[in-house]
Amino acid sequence: MDKRYAAVAITRNGTQLALKLGELLEGTAVFGYAKYSGGLEQENGKLRVFDGPVKEQLPGLFREYEALILFFSLGAAVRLTAPLLRDKRTDPAVIVIDERGEHVISMLSGHLGGANRLTLQIAGLLGSHPVITTASDVQGTFAVDLLGREYGWRADSFAPMKAVSAALVNGEPVAVVQESGEEDWLPQGAVLPEHVRLFASTEELRQSGYRCHAGIVVSDRLLEEPEAGLEAGHVVVYRPRSLVVGLGCNRGTSAEELEAVVKDTLTALKLSLSSVRNVATADIKGDEAGLLALCAKYSWKLALYSPEELNTIRLDLPSEVVFRATGAYGVCEPAALLSSGAASLLQPKLKSGNVTIAVARVVYPAEDGGVDCE
Repeated sequence: MDKRYAAVAITRNGTQLALKLGELLEGTAVFGYAKYSGGLEQENGKLRVFDGPVKEQLPGLFREYEALILFFSLGAAVRLTAPLLRDKRTDPAVIVIDERGEHVISMLSGHLGGANRLTLQIAGLLGSHPVITTASDVQGTFAVDLLGREYGWRADSFAPMKAVSAALVNGEPVAVVQESGEEDWLPQGAVLPEHVRLFASTEELRQSGYRCHAGIVVSDRLLEEPEAGLEAGHVVVYRPRSLVVGLGCNRGTSAEELEAVVKDTLTALKLSLSSVRNVATADIKGDEAGLLALCAKYSWKLALYSPEELNTIRLDLPSEVVFRATGAYGVCEPAALLSSGAASLLQPKLKSGNVTIAVARVVYPAEDGGVDCE
């Protein structure tokens, strides 16, 4: 496993504790200040010794690792990392631990960088007290910028996050509209605050007359602005991975043609490309270069089905031509239905040039959508 975390210590006690953590936390590289590491590098071959100011070491580690675990004072950590900060979406997690290991402090990138999660993990390993100060964690609710992260949900824009997060933690009315995606998105142990109301659609929100300061919409639809009275600057739109695209194509069809058909079809349906979970097709297409290139471009998984599996789905218009070519009476429609678990299609079979396409919405709980394409 590649080293994901850099544990940095500048005292002998801190280095010993960092080495202990390196043994317990997989993926941790340990760095110790040479002046106070006397003999430790011989005792433990995992210790990487540096001979110079820690200030000169941190910029490279900041760029290279997912998290920095610093075994020195919080004040020193703040001063040393401040010039390195760029963006909360890309900065690594920074965690500070006193040299006695009594407190593990989530200092930077608590949510997006995973510092809060890692702080709890390290505290459990060392028997320490975790210190987490982000408001949503302290209040026991959910973090707006982490919603559905374990499911691969993507926000259309991070610009409204601050306003919506502020409304959530300050007790202002917030509407959560979920039209698609996994329903168990609330973190384990978290509770939904009384000032947050759930709605099944923006239309339901509109009809309710609920007056909210901010909103969160989870939907695979392309929304019209403004919708249901939600202002763009005060609503975060999340795209769940809730769509399956069934594809069939002639041998040698280019990735560009396949991509154009997928985009045009979803646009016509007013569905978001960001909500595509995977592509589904016949196993005979498992080596189709254009199809593999398209999936790789968007990091879509590819679900492949045998003729026998495809023929378990009853089709309104079975094709003898397709059967002679593939052994199945249809490809895009049954593949989309099998992969999504749906009983019906959002888009029945549509032919465009060398491509046939069908679209279905995932029924939860669901399978993972196939294999990765590289």
